[in-house]
Amino acid sequence: MRRFFGQISMQTLLSDVADLVRRLLRLIPGYQDLDWSVTPAAVWRVDRWDGALVAHPDIDQIRLDDLLFVEDQKVALVQNTLQFLAGAPANNALLWGARGTGKSSLVHALLDEYFDSGLRLIEVEKASLARLPDIALSLREEPYRFLVFCDDLSFEADDASYKGLKSALEGSIFRSAENLLIYATSNRRHLLPEYMADNEQASFVGGELHQSEAVEEKISLSDRFGLWLSFYPFKQDEYLGLVRHWIDELASESDLEIEWSDELRAESLRWALARGVRSGRTAQHFARHCVGRRVIERDGTR
Repeated sequence: MRRFFGQISMQTLLSDVADLVRRLLRLIPGYQDLDWSVTPAAVWRVDRWDGALVAHPDIDQIRLDDLLFVEDQKVALVQNTLQFLAGAPANNALLWGARGTGKSSLVHALLDEYFDSGLRLIEVEKASLARLPDIALSLREEPYRFLVFCDDLSFEADDASYKGLKSALEGSIFRSAENLLIYATSNRRHLLPEYMADNEQASFVGGELHQSEAVEEKISLSDRFGLWLSFYPFKQDEYLGLVRHWIDELASESDLEIEWSDELRAESLRWALARGVRSGRTAQHFARHCVGRRVIERDGTR
């Protein structure tokens, strides 16, 4: 018996046991498995014994047309996603850059646009990245295409969990599971903190610059994403364009007509200044404030 278990890795054994548990659960009367034909997105939830995919309670209802001033990023990610849906070669994608510039919204908009084409979303938190093999195994026979979405992903210097993602991106998991692709968002280009001390260890050999081992290790993770898309803070005119777009959208939903004015322009700029960032999120928040205030004024609600 000892010799038998010595030939099986603990990770393999646990994976097989988890798969057996899931199969047994399906035999229990009243147990509800996910129906992917009507479920657009799910999140991996860890319970006391195992983890499972649970229908996502709330996905942003956002359209690709709502995402302004990120046209190049939008075109690139849409093209990559269409390749994936067609069963053609496609890349795992890293969307990195300034906060509130539409990285997560772009992924959610893809789901809204291509749900009828078979696209589905699996949201996985950083702490659950080690379970990617189990997730891939459970979805391997499904006739849909799944984006494994890691939102706001980053690792601290002493966090070794990134190695699980690193091996998954280039390992056998996603070569065998052709219906899975990883899309991740981050404020960090290389997902790991970068320090000046790392660069001080670089050296010149024969006139060539050789990066330190610390730098090489950090870059090696993000390098495993075949598609990099960069997002930058919006210029003032772009921010104002976003404000006007969201005011028009929200006002239309509330049967209002709000005329753009110098006063509204100045107020929206003060709103962004108070938050220290001109972003799509800031523009949308101001639009909600503005339209909500007008609804109260119109309806006389206290």
